[in-house]
Amino acid sequence: MAIIKSAKKAIRSSARKRTFNLRRQRTMREAMKAFVKAPNAKLLPDVYQAIDKAMKRGIIKKNNAARKKARLAKMIKTK
Repeated sequence: MAIIKSAKKAIRSSARKRTFNLRRQRTMREAMKAFVKAPNAKLLPDVYQAIDKAMKRGIIKKNNAARKKARLAKMIKTK
């Protein structure tokens, strides 16, 4: 357990950030699942937005986001 005041604050801060990050990750995954279930070009901007926000927060890396978006766009082209 943290003893120093700044360490206690860091624990609170990281718990708050974890909540936001988990929420952002869940939104991204749910959007991707909905898109994969029924590939519709109208859903693509929402999925892109969720992926970009996750990348911006550092939940996924830049190339990972680019790869996900490329694969989703490819699904539209094949259908």
